[in-house]
Amino acid sequence: MEQAKVYFTRDISPAGLKRAYGALGIKLRDKVAVKISTGEPGGHNFLQPGLIRELVTELEGTIVECNTAYEGGRNTVRAHWQTFRDHGFLDIAPCDLMDEEGELALPVKGGARLKENFVGSHLARYGSMLVLSHFKGHAMGGFGGALKNMSIGVASARGKGHIHCSGGPDQSFEAIMTADHEAFLESMADADKAVMDYLGRENLAYVSVANRLSVDCDCSADPAEPEMADIGIFASLDPVALDQACVDAVYASPDPGRAALIERMESLHGIHTVEAAAALGLGGRQYELVDLDKR
Repeated sequence: MEQAKVYFTRDISPAGLKRAYGALGIKLRDKVAVKISTGEPGGHNFLQPGLIRELVTELEGTIVECNTAYEGGRNTVRAHWQTFRDHGFLDIAPCDLMDEEGELALPVKGGARLKENFVGSHLARYGSMLVLSHFKGHAMGGFGGALKNMSIGVASARGKGHIHCSGGPDQSFEAIMTADHEAFLESMADADKAVMDYLGRENLAYVSVANRLSVDCDCSADPAEPEMADIGIFASLDPVALDQACVDAVYASPDPGRAALIERMESLHGIHTVEAAAALGLGGRQYELVDLDKR
């Protein structure tokens, strides 16, 4: 199988973001969803509106998100729209809270753990999606990148519990916090497959920004400060290769501060989501890294 290309630039700027996306050579069709994390109020790790505005505008995209399954500033429709507003996303593009009016059940064909994946019902409005992710650590997944953004991120509030609990009947917050960890990681890959099958792989593109590399996710209202320097922007048409490339870049960094993020990833076996997604045929872990700064 031909290796996927992962494009990379150290230029973390609006121009760098557009260049990384442009290198993919894809034309996203119909109405374009741009899936980001709006970030928990109080936190500051989310991708900033000023960074993503030009690319979203170029795509004539709609910024999309879904509600969370935990208490905070994004677990209700009213609170989440306020977060869209407070974090500046309504100032740069149309926004859509995809599970505001319910959810859509997508079949998971050949999944390891799930039979269905529940996503925001407004996903049906879109013909294509840019999965625009902030790569960083995560308190449950080890790290968050493209695969997490497309699985947990596109899932409705109930769908998030469904993934965390691998389809089990008890999806309470306590059940989420005590669920089988390996099964959760595999369920994220199952959910990715459902979204990719629904939209069509030819209608998906993935860009991840490896900056503010905290051990904590955008979903934290009080994230730890990063201990390592920013790396750059990665882009691919293969989400497995993209996440693998971001992980590899952390390990390859000469910055001794990388140890904290590596410990977070390894302690939670974060790479297993990549392994599970590869086993489902969602992409490959071998890739060709194309350095755009040397072109």
